This record gives sequence, C-alpha cells and structure tokens, in this order.
Amino acid sequence: MSEDKRPGWLLRRMFGKKEEAWPPEPVPVQPPDPKPEPKPEPKQEAAIEPASPPIASPASASEGQPDFATGADDISAIPLPPSEPAPADPDRNATPDEIEGADLQPIEGADERPPAGTAGDDPARGAETADTTTVAFAPQPAPEPKPALESKPAPEFKPAPEPAPEPTAEKRGWWSRLTGGMKRTSSALSERVTGLFTKRKLEADTLEELEDALIQADFGIDTAMRISEAVGKGRYEKGISPDEVRAILAAEVERALAPVAIPLTIDTTKKPFVILMIGVNGAGKTTTIGKLALKLKGEGHSLMLAAGDTFRAAAIEQLKVWGTRTGVPVVAGAQGADAAGLAFEAFQRARTEGTDVLLIDTAGRLQNKAGLMAELEKILRVIRKIDAEAPHAVLLVLDATVGQNALSQVELFSKAANVTGLVMTKLDGTARGGILVALAAKFGLPVHFIGVGEGVEDLEPFAARDFARAIAGLEEE
Repeated sequence: MSEDKRPGWLLRRMFGKKEEAWPPEPVPVQPPDPKPEPKPEPKQEAAIEPASPPIASPASASEGQPDFATGADDISAIPLPPSEPAPADPDRNATPDEIEGADLQPIEGADERPPAGTAGDDPARGAETADTTTVAFAPQPAPEPKPALESKPAPEFKPAPEPAPEPTAEKRGWWSRLTGGMKRTSSALSERVTGLFTKRKLEADTLEELEDALIQADFGIDTAMRISEAVGKGRYEKGISPDEVRAILAAEVERALAPVAIPLTIDTTKKPFVILMIGVNGAGKTTTIGKLALKLKGEGHSLMLAAGDTFRAAAIEQLKVWGTRTGVPVVAGAQGADAAGLAFEAFQRARTEGTDVLLIDTAGRLQNKAGLMAELEKILRVIRKIDAEAPHAVLLVLDATVGQNALSQVELFSKAANVTGLVMTKLDGTARGGILVALAAKFGLPVHFIGVGEGVEDLEPFAARDFARAIAGLEEE
C-alpha cells in the first residue's frame, strides 16, 4: 500500500509525525500480577498533647492544637505554591492534550499583568502581593499621642436680646362670639326657613313644617305654635320671603326672653353676699365660678371661693387654679370631707375678713337622686345658721346640650334649693339653642349669664335682643 493510502496520511503530512509501522504489531498480553499481601500498618504512638499551647502559638480552638513534637520533621504535608509543580507529578503544568496545537490568541482588553505573587514586569507589585501573611500579623505601630489642646478662657456670657412682642390680634367682640357660638342653631333654622319660604305661598302645610323645625330646635311646643301663628297672621295664601320669616322669628324670641333677661345684682349691704352654685355633673359649675369671679373682681368686689365639691379631687384642684389665676383666696379641704362643714367654715371666714362675695361650689348631683338632693338641703340649713337669708343667690348652671332634660332639672332643683337664677352654658355645642326660650316660657326664672365657649370672655350677661337676632341668623343692628 502506498504512503498516501495508509490511514492517517493527512495527519502525518500536516504535523510531520514519525512514520509508524503498518499494520501495527500486536501487543503481547501479559498475565496480571498477583495481588501483594497487605502489610500490617505500623502502630502509631499517640502524641502527648501539651497541657496548654504556647502563648506564641496562633492556633485556635476550632483549628486544633499543632503537634510540636513531630511537626518540625514532617514537611511533606506542606502544600507547594501553585506556580510550582509537585515532585510526584512532573507534568502537572504541561499543556493538556485537548488544546495541544490549538491556535490560542490573547483576549482583547484582558489584563495582561502577571498573577498575584509573582514579580513579572512590575517588581514592586509582586512584592506587595507575594506575602500578605506577614503584613496581617505584623504588629501595628502605636499611635502617636495627640498634643494637648491649649485651654482658652470661656467666652463671656451675654443674654440674647428679648424678641419684640408680636402684635396681638384684636379680640372679637361679644356679638361675634355670640353669633359664632349660636351658628349651629341659626344655620339649622335658616336652612329650613329658606327651603320652606322660597318661591312658595304661605299655606297650612308650610306653617306646620315651620312649627316642626322650631320644636326640633327645642323652642317648645307653645313657643313654636305662637311663632307660626305670628308668621301666618295676615299673610295666608300670600308669598313671604325667608328674610321676613327670620325677622318675625327674632321678634317673637325677643318678646319671650325680655322679661327674664335680668342681670345679677350684688347687694353690698350683705357681707358676704353668698352665691351657691348648683347643677348636675358636667354642667360646668367650677369653670363658671372661675369666670364669674373674674368678672366680679373686675367690678371692684372682694371675693372668696369655697371648694364645696369634695367628691372630686379634680374639682378642688381646678378651683385652686382659678383662685391663683384671679388672685382670689380659696377655702378647700381634703377629698371626701363634709361639704356642709366646709361651707360653714368658708362663710365664717368671709364674714371675719369682710369679703364682699362668697362663691360656694357644690358637687354635681342628678336631679332625680333623693339622697344627693338631701345633702344639698343640708348645706342650705348649715349656711342659714349663720345668716337666715343666706344664700342670697342660688344659681343653677344648665348645659344647653341636654335639651328638654333642662326643664326637669329646673323643676326639681327649684324644689330642693329655691333656685333664684339661671346660667346657660355650652350654647356653642348644640343646634337646639331654643331651650332657653322654652325655659323662659315655662318658669320665668331670671337668666343672668350665657356661655358660648371655654374662654373667660365667653361668659357674658344675658341680653334678649342679641340672643334673638343671633339665633335667627340676623346681623347686628
């Protein structure tokens, strides 16, 4: 067979390999070697571990303790650097057969620097990366001590100049506070009136709806009927504007309230002039006493306060705060003390000191509790032992938000304590401010003060005309 027809002739021509004999000679088969008998392994003596490793040993508990007896002689276990071939494997770094003869080209943009730990073309770099263990365990130099800071004298303290007081806004007048507080009631009525009397003739159904709106505002049935009759008088089957209805409403309310709009008068011939404040829980008695004390002091009267609400510790502290704010002395006892005894003590002290007005606070009590009303009667009996005419004024504080329940309060408190006047509070918290009209129509008791907020200036003497125009949603004349 010619040379060109022998198998592998193309590879021999390309790579120039030595011509081999063809066909190849058969390789003789040799019998397998007998298995050598396993030699017994020599027994190794257990190394005696030291009690504790030397201080300089870097071994840790997780790595175990080194064998210092044989470690110096046994160096075969130390791995060689990756750049040197192992003695037992001389061809470790040889080119694999798979890539032998391949055309290997460098990759563009690849880093051609020598590997870490070798000098290569950059001796400085190789020195840095070749030995990192020595640097890691090398002792760090002690930090240089910082120079001591020079002590400087403390700067002289100069108080900051006080800022100029900002101009305070002008306080709202009583009319604006009254209309603001009565806005809920006036808005509810104005909406109903506007809806009823806009482009409609005055008919029986319209008047009935107006009457219902007034009853819902707590004007009472009698007052609501009277106002409805006044609106329909002479105008039946005729048109009427909402403004005319509001004007009629204001006139009727003023006519009902004018007889009871009586200011509180202090009789200076009676020293002290004793005012007993009564009412149910949460009506605002203690707050009303503080506001009233401020007003009376502004009129030139000397005052004294008695913390007769001994059931609530908060009431005692609250009255003391008002006393501090107004500069008025307060007679107070411990919580749970006898309220009648404290009222008696305050009355004697006010008489001794020549005080003009003595305001006595009492505990809130429900009008339908006979036991609590009996305690109120006891206070009255004790006070009258000093002065048979005392108390000279008994003011019942009413919460306008209770609605028709105020009628029951006035009736029962009048029987127990002979109420002489009313103070209506929290008119700003309800849309049914007409209860004052119902009270005036049924009992005719003087209304001394009304309150439309929590501020000191929000308690003012009652004026029927202002109240009537505010509840009807009319402007001040």
